[in-house]
Amino acid sequence: MSVQPAVTAKPSLTLKRRLTAPPGKVYAAWTEPEKIAKWFGPEKIETLRAQADARVGGRFRIVMRGVDGEEHDVSGIYREVVPNEKLVFTWAWRSTPERESLVTILIKPDGGGSLLTLTHEQFFDEAARDRHAEGWAGCLDKLARYLS
Repeated sequence: MSVQPAVTAKPSLTLKRRLTAPPGKVYAAWTEPEKIAKWFGPEKIETLRAQADARVGGRFRIVMRGVDGEEHDVSGIYREVVPNEKLVFTWAWRSTPERESLVTILIKPDGGGSLLTLTHEQFFDEAARDRHAEGWAGCLDKLARYLS
């Protein structure tokens, strides 16, 4: 008889958002640095710099500043890129690089617009998931306004 170690699932979150823009415009908003800089980040957060090389193995980096003046620096590596349909990338804050997680963006046509599904997996703990859920909700609100 063998004993298998318990596998504890790491917390994750999934958000869906209906957008008025077609998939190509939604994809461009996620992959073109000049577009990312115009909408990315939670409410009341300013994006200072955005870099993106949207190809498998390519990197992205986004630097944001909060109302308190504190900078937040996140980066990752693209693991899967399907133009106008899907992005999968790692996600790590400069302050806690050991807590790398994984983000999947799915974009599907929906009438004249798109349905975006964001799944963020492998959080360090539930508190990190909860902070990101709030941040991503604000981020997707800003994306919807940018694309409208």
